[in-house]
Amino acid sequence: MHSFEVNVMSAGSKPSVQQKPKLLDRVRAAIRSRHYSPRTEEAYVAWIKRYIFFHAKRHPSDMGAEEVTRFLSALALDGHVAASTQNQALSALLFLYQEVLQQDLPWLDGIVRARRPIRLPVVLTREEVHAILSRLRGTPRLMATLLYGAGLRLLECAELRVKDVDFGLNHIVVRNGKGQKDRVTVLPAALKPDLARHLEDVRDQHQRDLEKGAGWVELPGALERKYPNAGREWGWHWVFPATSMYVHRESGKRRRHHLHESVVQRAVREAVRRAGIAKPATPHTFRHSFATHLLEDGYDIRTVQELLGHKDVSTTMIYTHVLNRGPAAVRSPADRLLIPSISPNEIACTILQPSALALTPPAMARAKYIQPVPVHPQNSDEGNRLHRLQP
Repeated sequence: MHSFEVNVMSAGSKPSVQQKPKLLDRVRAAIRSRHYSPRTEEAYVAWIKRYIFFHAKRHPSDMGAEEVTRFLSALALDGHVAASTQNQALSALLFLYQEVLQQDLPWLDGIVRARRPIRLPVVLTREEVHAILSRLRGTPRLMATLLYGAGLRLLECAELRVKDVDFGLNHIVVRNGKGQKDRVTVLPAALKPDLARHLEDVRDQHQRDLEKGAGWVELPGALERKYPNAGREWGWHWVFPATSMYVHRESGKRRRHHLHESVVQRAVREAVRRAGIAKPATPHTFRHSFATHLLEDGYDIRTVQELLGHKDVSTTMIYTHVLNRGPAAVRSPADRLLIPSISPNEIACTILQPSALALTPPAMARAKYIQPVPVHPQNSDEGNRLHRLQP
């Protein structure tokens, strides 16, 4: 009863039976008409299929609050999924009922979302960043350094196009980032020579592809119809292209996709293992470290928010919880007991120099410095002094 609809063409004509679009095709069409990302489409379709199979292939329009609640409870109790995963499944089902099936059901508002725990991000020290980057080679090293040096997400880095890297203005334009937002972030000066050489190699590869009748690239939105030849232009090509080409099914053009994220993920995982770092570091950890180290260097949180592309500053505020020095410069009582010869101001300001970046020699990266800080004469009789601690 859910698969067919009858259309009467006209009086005297025989009724024709037309098959309705399948449910999942309707879901895909609804998602694409709202310009959701391909990954959202993939996730929503997967959850809706799982929901239908969980209830023995019953049609969703025959089910309601009880079935939705039972499915979500099974995810938590039997599947032991995280709260964010459970909420993603709920969002997919709400989209199905509200936007696809067009059901105005009062029970939808009563569904309770799982409470997400507040987790602190994993942050690497500058020494650990250097240890990981020094064990990477080739394109994964370039990409990982961009993740740390520009605060990019992994997919944002993989989808960078040549036209969005500006060597003259020292910035990178991130297109269609999370939440379909564009932003500008910094291009690390230390990376410019290596990145320029990499782009020369990529351009040579692109020229060879053109000579073979290939050299096409996927364009966003309807640009391919508006500018038919833009797909072969150098500026639109990926900064980090894949090593092999594929044939686009609809157009028959030989394209080259961007490098898959799993290449960097595997390389970083192996580098973390070889560096002997116990933290569960991933490529996204470089983005957390970027934000934390900027705050350590004294940049204001609004600047960090803009570079990260956060909608709300409260999202950026989480990085203030992982700093090794707070606004009050709290000194542990153990430091006062066991290291009485060092003043509270010196303990509070023991941080790495900004010059001890990830690309410096290990000996420099291991050196710790104590920065001079203004000391009020009523609080201490010590002047501003610069001390260097040997590693």
